[in-house]
Amino acid sequence: MKRLITIMLLAVLGLSPALQLTTSLTGGTEWCATASAKSKNKAKKSKSKKQKSKAKKQKASLTTVPRISSLTGTTVTTDKSLLTVTVPQGNKRIDYKAITVYFNRSLRIPSCVAYELTNTMVAMADAPDAEKRRNYKFNGDPNVLGSPDWGDYRKSGYTRGHMAPAMDMRWDRQAMTECFLMTNMCPQIEQLNNGPWRTLEESVHRWAKRDGSIWIYTGPIMAGSTRRIGPKADIAVPAAFYKVLYAPRQQRAIAFVYDNAAGEGGMARHATTIAEVERRTGLTFFPRMSSATARALKHQCDLSQWR
Repeated sequence: MKRLITIMLLAVLGLSPALQLTTSLTGGTEWCATASAKSKNKAKKSKSKKQKSKAKKQKASLTTVPRISSLTGTTVTTDKSLLTVTVPQGNKRIDYKAITVYFNRSLRIPSCVAYELTNTMVAMADAPDAEKRRNYKFNGDPNVLGSPDWGDYRKSGYTRGHMAPAMDMRWDRQAMTECFLMTNMCPQIEQLNNGPWRTLEESVHRWAKRDGSIWIYTGPIMAGSTRRIGPKADIAVPAAFYKVLYAPRQQRAIAFVYDNAAGEGGMARHATTIAEVERRTGLTFFPRMSSATARALKHQCDLSQWR
């Protein structure tokens, strides 16, 4: 009788037969599972749409790594005056596509390798279709008198240490080819080349991406070193290496010096001023910059501003 009354009430109220009422053991009334299921389905669909919309927005906001083919017209240098370094006599300047080398003919190694690394170049170097290091080999520079041959370092106990690293040149085929020329190499202890020195290079690579542009100057410190390698024992082995950094947008500068040895210690231990590098090498950086600006930059040594 109660069931008949319930059905009649539903009919009067115009409710769907699917939304049936049931009587609980305690005498209360609750909606049937059919209505509950429909309600849950609607909620799930609504939630699913919101999640898809949120995911779509998040995907759109992500910074994607550009492919090299999509980036054209890259400016290799923004201020070519910064490529000028005052070096002792006997050095030959060679301007490649991405780097400028000051090659010391008597020592048969570069005194300095200078270049600008921009965030665009870093993005291209890190892109999935960037040039692969394994596709390139060391070669002597046929256009430079005194350039070592790739085999001159063989069995010397030293690696062919890039002054301008390949990781910074992967954005361009020509840049990669030229950075593998022996005019960009110095004899370097393997433990340094693949250890602390590589860590420094990777840090500079990241800093250029963050800061927009960094000018980089790298080379040897002889400090009276008389060791030589090669078939004629005429390729000088540096006592140490320097790396000078200048971020023009932030007006920051710093330098690092690493002994050509299997040493330890983080970057803080090797941080120094550009003025100190000049004292130890006889080079002059930023000769075309105003003397006041250059002097201020050359005495900076605050690693915390770079990290």
